[in-house]
Amino acid sequence: MKRFANLTEQEILALSIFNEEEDSRIYRSLAEGLRANYAASAKMFDEMAEEKVRHRTLLYDLYRTKFGEFLPLIRRQDVKGFVHHKPIWLVQPLGIDEVRKYAANTEYETARFYRKAAEGARDASVRELLVRLAEDEDEDKHEAYADKLDEKLLTPDARGAEDETARRMFVLQYVQPGLVGLMDGSVSTLAPLFAAAFATHKPWETFLVGMAASVGAGISMGFAEALSDDGSLTGRGAPVLRGGVCGLMTTVGGLGHTLPYLIPDFWTATVIAFAVVVVVVELAVISWIRWRYMDTPFFSAAFQIMVGGALVFAAGILIGNS
Repeated sequence: MKRFANLTEQEILALSIFNEEEDSRIYRSLAEGLRANYAASAKMFDEMAEEKVRHRTLLYDLYRTKFGEFLPLIRRQDVKGFVHHKPIWLVQPLGIDEVRKYAANTEYETARFYRKAAEGARDASVRELLVRLAEDEDEDKHEAYADKLDEKLLTPDARGAEDETARRMFVLQYVQPGLVGLMDGSVSTLAPLFAAAFATHKPWETFLVGMAASVGAGISMGFAEALSDDGSLTGRGAPVLRGGVCGLMTTVGGLGHTLPYLIPDFWTATVIAFAVVVVVVELAVISWIRWRYMDTPFFSAAFQIMVGGALVFAAGILIGNS
């Protein structure tokens, strides 16, 4: 790998040409990845890709004037310390906020590259073009350009529709599997936990049963969620991610009322596990999530969870005392 300080003007121009070409392709890929759900933002990235093509044309015209037709192969990965971008354009579906942040960082890094290259350029025409491109990529001008595109393409209605799409995808990919896991972990582990508690009256043995039930339920729910839908048609995201979220939240839901049994006194642990953790914490969290993201009235959600939890809790006590 070559150090940036050792690059010739020919190599700097060649590197700039390849950078602009690569960035234009990246923006095209981002546009295609956004087009299905964020049409207005996809159009904006199409425009930004065209701007990169114009920059490449300016650089190539100057290069041919100075150095002829031969273009040496030198890319980002060939220069020591050069910024390497995370390939988020390969991830589907794309998150609109991450994409916009990625584009802003790319423009900022490109502007820094051109300013640094212009400082070492000896040829006046090369230095002039690099300074011009640095100004075009400058953060303030980029924001102005983005704002102009926003006014033209991202109308209030279009932005509102994209924000609602982003919210819906967040719910499908994270909230829904997480909520399913939390509810299952909170409810399904009550019966084995409290059955063990009232059968043994031993906190440590009860804790072990709760841990086993929570971890087992998390693994089971994680696999079930991951295998239920590959997300290609429903837009629910990567199966592994959904399964991980669901499995983790299932385990968390079970551990909530298992951890109090680390307290040596049986009745103290039992009262805290049910009256505090189950009734207050888990009930409130689940009800709030359903109200916030599922448009379920808070008290209606609380009542549904309370009835289900009470039935499972009663079943555990009856079985444990039998």
